[in-house]
Amino acid sequence: MDGDFVIGGAFFIHYKMQTLFHNYTTEPELPRCIGSFDARELRFSRTMIFAIKEINNSTELLPGIRLGYQIYDTCGAVPIAVHVAFQLLNGQDPLFYKDSNCSQSGMVMAAVGDSGSTPTISISRLMGSFNIPLVSHFATCACLSDKKEYPTFFRTIPSDDFQADALAKLVKYFGWTWIGAVHSDSDYGNNGMASFLKTANREGICVEYIESFYRTDTPSKIKKVADVIRRSSAVVVVAFAADGDMKFLLEELARDPPPPRQWIGSESWVTDQLSMSFSFCAGTIGVAIQQSVIPGLREFLLDLSPSEVAASSVLTEFWEEVFNCSLRKNTYLYRRECNGTEDIRTVESLYTDTSQLRISNMVYKAVYAIAHAIHNAACQNTNGLTKCNKNMNFDPKKIVAELKKVKFIQNGYNVSFKANGDPVAFYELVNWQKSDSGEIELVTVGYYDASLPVGQEFRIFRNLTWLDGGTQVPVSVCSQSCPPGTRKVLQKGQPICCYDCTPCPEGEISNQTDSPDCFHCPKEFWPNAKKDVCIPKPVEFLSFNEVLSVILVAFSISGACLTTITGIIFFKHRMTPIVRANNSELSFLLLFSLALCFLCSLTFIGAPSEWSCMLRHTAFGITFVLCISCVLGKTIVVLMAFKATLPGSNAMKWFGPPQQRITVVSFTFIQVLICTVWLVLSPPFPVKNLSTYKEKIILECALGSVVGFWAVLGYIGLLALFCFVLAILARKLPDNFNEAKLITFSMLIFCAVWITFIPAYVSSPGKFTVAVEIFAILASSFGLVLCIFAPKCFIILFQPEKNTKKYLMNKN
Repeated sequence: MDGDFVIGGAFFIHYKMQTLFHNYTTEPELPRCIGSFDARELRFSRTMIFAIKEINNSTELLPGIRLGYQIYDTCGAVPIAVHVAFQLLNGQDPLFYKDSNCSQSGMVMAAVGDSGSTPTISISRLMGSFNIPLVSHFATCACLSDKKEYPTFFRTIPSDDFQADALAKLVKYFGWTWIGAVHSDSDYGNNGMASFLKTANREGICVEYIESFYRTDTPSKIKKVADVIRRSSAVVVVAFAADGDMKFLLEELARDPPPPRQWIGSESWVTDQLSMSFSFCAGTIGVAIQQSVIPGLREFLLDLSPSEVAASSVLTEFWEEVFNCSLRKNTYLYRRECNGTEDIRTVESLYTDTSQLRISNMVYKAVYAIAHAIHNAACQNTNGLTKCNKNMNFDPKKIVAELKKVKFIQNGYNVSFKANGDPVAFYELVNWQKSDSGEIELVTVGYYDASLPVGQEFRIFRNLTWLDGGTQVPVSVCSQSCPPGTRKVLQKGQPICCYDCTPCPEGEISNQTDSPDCFHCPKEFWPNAKKDVCIPKPVEFLSFNEVLSVILVAFSISGACLTTITGIIFFKHRMTPIVRANNSELSFLLLFSLALCFLCSLTFIGAPSEWSCMLRHTAFGITFVLCISCVLGKTIVVLMAFKATLPGSNAMKWFGPPQQRITVVSFTFIQVLICTVWLVLSPPFPVKNLSTYKEKIILECALGSVVGFWAVLGYIGLLALFCFVLAILARKLPDNFNEAKLITFSMLIFCAVWITFIPAYVSSPGKFTVAVEIFAILASSFGLVLCIFAPKCFIILFQPEKNTKKYLMNKN
């Protein structure tokens, strides 16, 4: 249609381009479109005509100016798209202009189109060379946002970068980490899938396979793609494909439907009514352009007069296909002739379906954007009146500049362009749900708004239906999630989503699902049985509540009681010869020290503290030295007593009671001095032993100075050895009651116990170290009590006839 200013239009109303074979002997034919007819694209082109007629009837927009249009079918093929671009730039004027106006002879002011990214790229490159703006309604390739490459390109549909981001976040939202991917082998599919994969990789989504196809591929190639989908383990399939391409793949899958698959669709095919006819795709979810309402469009689409149809080859073909009749005589022998009773209002087709106006609104907005740009360039508002100059010759750059600035609201929808020529991205999330009648319906379940803050762009506000009409979210993972207490170990040669779950090593936990690593608990904590939380380690020490402690306490008190009873017996019979022999004073002092030895073992039981740690070792060292000193004094008394019986000997004069007391005090004072130095320089202190056991804490006394500890033990051992040697020397002295024999045996037991104690003490873990030390104290103490005092008590109590001076003085 002619007009003061002409707007071009490019749509692919047919699916294929005729294949031409050139023989180089005749003039080549012009390429033309053939194949299946796309009624949806016809609706897009008619929407453009509707918008232009609506503008021409407007008194506010371009008053006094009539817009014309030139609409062409590109059938999505680059050769025809290039040919269409030349037609839009030069027209089909048969005259060849030689003057300065040659480049303006048939040039359109701007153009709307195309419906695919690949043909749009070709058209935009050509039109950009002449600064002619191209506003696309359906070309979403992110590459077209490059203003250096495509300076005059604009679009009313968002870039695929946003669509890819929305699809990836949709997949991540439902926990799908193992998916398949198919896409059109075109700029739309290749660039869109590249953007999706980049975002998916960032979101931790793995792709089992990536297959590309195109509508012109051989059936075997499309079957190969379909077989990959059938054999795959991924339940979710993301299809970034044009509706025209997806039609061929779905037809191939319909011949042998695959196992249930959850389809995720791009906006090109997810709203296509033809694609929705494949029942095995029920439950498909995807992104779609916002649904809209265009008042008056349905009436315009249905208002087709026979004369109007006959005047257009495209409408004629559509009419003949819809009603299966022929408007042209002798064209289709198998079709009846149309009789004029055909009514388009009774037909259900993609052309008449205006229930889901999405892309049609993009066409509508594109036409209005161009009209507003022309209005701003050609019209002026003077005193409230708008006047437009329809004879003005524009520099095409002027329309481009005005397009960059347009900002208006049409039918409640904002229209504006960002610096790169793109609109603000807003998508609806749609779901294919089966109605009560069994037909698949397109239901809006959420939205994606790129203008919202990060993390808030995505929202679902309605229940979805999944594959096979299910209500449970399908699972599509290569490996099941690893529970807390385990970590992921990648499978060799597989993507990061394929892994094994390995329990955390000893002492480590993981408290998150799908944790890549386990981490150590703090020093004083240990994993629970599930290894998903650190709990405080149990603190262990030899407490009074334990059975072992009760036994040791019982023996300790029993020993102290036995010593006390022995002392009482000796005190009651203190005037008898057997008590008075070998210095009764040393015997009572020995019994007192033995009682302290038994009781000092109690200081080793219970939670260690600073005072208890210092007390236990020093009390043990001093009481035992006091005990051994007394035994040593008694041994020397035995030797001196027999020396004194020799003629002219005054041995007892030099080792009488005063000397015996001095000996005991001196030996004990040395131990007191050693303990004092130890406590002053480096005393024992309580410490938490974290190394002996990994899973528990041993509360024990650190020695402070190891030298001090072994000096105390060494001094005790030195006195015991000295006493043992003297006792051996005195063991054969003639007497009915030679105490040296008893001392020898007691020292033998004492030394055996403490020699055994050393390796046992070093090798015993934790609280058993303390138990070994207590056992050594009790064993050696019982050895002294029983060996030295038990025989005397037996004589005192049961053999009083032997408790006489005469019996004791008899020599064998």
